[in-house]
Amino acid sequence: MAEYAQGSPRQITDIYAELRVVMVQRDQLNGDLNRVKGRIHNWLDRFFPEYIQVFKDWEGKASLLTLKKFPLPQDVADMSADEIVSVWKTEVKRAVGRKRAESLIWHAKQSIGLTEGIESVRLELKFLLEQYEMLGRQMEDLMQRIQQLLEQIPGAKEMMTVPGVGWVTVAGFLAEVGDLSSYEDGRQIIRLAGLNLKENSSGKHKGKTRITKRGRPRLRSLLFKCAMVLVAKNEQLKTLHQYLTTRPQNPLKKKQSIIAICGKIARILFCLGRKRLSYDAQKVLGSIQQKSLQNAA
Repeated sequence: MAEYAQGSPRQITDIYAELRVVMVQRDQLNGDLNRVKGRIHNWLDRFFPEYIQVFKDWEGKASLLTLKKFPLPQDVADMSADEIVSVWKTEVKRAVGRKRAESLIWHAKQSIGLTEGIESVRLELKFLLEQYEMLGRQMEDLMQRIQQLLEQIPGAKEMMTVPGVGWVTVAGFLAEVGDLSSYEDGRQIIRLAGLNLKENSSGKHKGKTRITKRGRPRLRSLLFKCAMVLVAKNEQLKTLHQYLTTRPQNPLKKKQSIIAICGKIARILFCLGRKRLSYDAQKVLGSIQQKSLQNAA
C-alpha cells in the first residue's frame, strides 16, 4: 500500500464519513450547550446569586424544577418549605429534604439579586431553559446515533477495553482516522495527527526538536486530551509518564512526556482495532517494566 502524502486528508468513506459528520455535529452542539449553560449561570449571578449555595449543581432535576416553577428569590420567599417539597415530589423520585427547602427560603430572603424588570427576567430564563432542554435532547439523539455507528465498526469494541478510554474517544479517533485496515503501521496515524518530530535547524545551528503539527488538528487534540486523562486514570500509562519524566538519561519535561504518550495511545488503539485484540496491560510497559524489575533486584 502506498503511504499517504503527509498532511493530505485521507479519504473517509461510508460509515466513517457519517461518523465524522456526527462527531463534528457533536462538537458544535456541545459548544451551543455550553453557551446556553453560561447564560443560565449569568442569569443566576444577576438575579439569584445565592442559588448555587443551595443547589451546587443547578442541572439536577430538583434544581431545574425550581428554576421553572419559582426561579426568583421573591417567589421562594413567599412559599413554605412544605409547599416547595410538594412541588419537588411531583417529578423527583429521590427525596429532596425539607432542610434543602428551608435553606432555599433562607437564602432567598437574604438575596442581593437584582429586582428590576421581573416579568422580562422570568421570560428570559424560560427561553434559556427551553433551549437547554432542546439541546440536551438533541445531544442524546446524537449520542445514540454515534453508538449505533460504532457497533458496526470492526475493532471498536476492543479499543474500548483500554481503561479510561470511552466510546466518545473511540468514535472521535475513528472519525478522523477512518478504516484502520487502510494503514500498515501505527506510525502513519502519528504522522496523520502531526505528532511526528522535526528538528528546527539551519546551517550549523541545531534547533529544538518539535512536533510538526501537520495533518489533522482534531485528531491531535483528541489524543492530547485522552493522554491527559489516561496518565491520571490508567495505571500503565501513569507509570510510563512517571518513567519518562524521571528516567536517569534524557528525562522528558511533562508536556514532552504527554506528547510521547499521545503517540503510544495512537499505536495502542490502532493495534487493538486493527487486530481486534483486547487491552493487555503487560504489553503496554514492555521493556520499561523489565528495567524496573532489574533495578528493584
